[in-house]
Amino acid sequence: MPETITDLETAAPEIAETFGSVMEGFTLSKALYTALLLMACIVVVKVLLRLLERTILRLKVERSLHTFIRSTAKILLWFITILIVGDYIGLPVSALLGVLGVAGLALSLALQGTLSNLAGGIMVLISKPFAVGDFVEAGGLSGTVSDIGLVYTKLTTIDNKIIYVPNGEISGEKIVNYNGQTQRRVDLKFDISYDSDPEKAKQVIQEVVGAHPKALFTPVPFARVSAYNESSVSVTVRVWCATEDYWDLYFDLLEQIRVSFDRNGIELTYNHLNVHIVDTGR
Repeated sequence: MPETITDLETAAPEIAETFGSVMEGFTLSKALYTALLLMACIVVVKVLLRLLERTILRLKVERSLHTFIRSTAKILLWFITILIVGDYIGLPVSALLGVLGVAGLALSLALQGTLSNLAGGIMVLISKPFAVGDFVEAGGLSGTVSDIGLVYTKLTTIDNKIIYVPNGEISGEKIVNYNGQTQRRVDLKFDISYDSDPEKAKQVIQEVVGAHPKALFTPVPFARVSAYNESSVSVTVRVWCATEDYWDLYFDLLEQIRVSFDRNGIELTYNHLNVHIVDTGR
């Protein structure tokens, strides 16, 4: 960083001296041609920005990325305009580029974290792993996406907290999008007693699922014995539903299957140890 400051201090007087000599030889005709060149450059800049705007709208680019691309293009085009006009009137364009390069290097070193998040934001907006309104796990957090910015993504948690997650963390981590598909599968497991009839348990489950208005029947709901444990028999249930109905179906099945089990004499159990005392007659 000290070397960068020294370079800037060295180059600045040279540019100022050259600028003074250019102004001394500036005639009325040259000023007129310079104004015409500037006007032509302005027209070209406006035309190019308009074409870029139409292209962005046609591609349906995200709003944040749209603003960033347009702003970046505008700055770049105006910078090129300044270089063209400056070169025409005799300004030291190469020295100016050198100073700007050094200044850009210093700025990038000072804003490393922000630039990393900016790059992550561009990646998120281009790849589109999620959209506003999706429930996701990203950057080690979960919540509903409220806004996707260039530097931060805003998540609203299930307890209504707002969290701003740096895009650099999101782009470098695993992203789970729970709204990426139109359908989701509810997976449940019930551990019943060995004294209960698994076939009857499966029948009860199918009846409960069949009566639920939010359960889908393509694919066909699944209810099968999945394990014989030390103290119980596991019955696995898999039912598909619309993504927005997932939690309603999940909690309804948990409650309704338990009630139906009790009504039909099917015992839900837990890990336990039965001790049998045998009287040998001694």
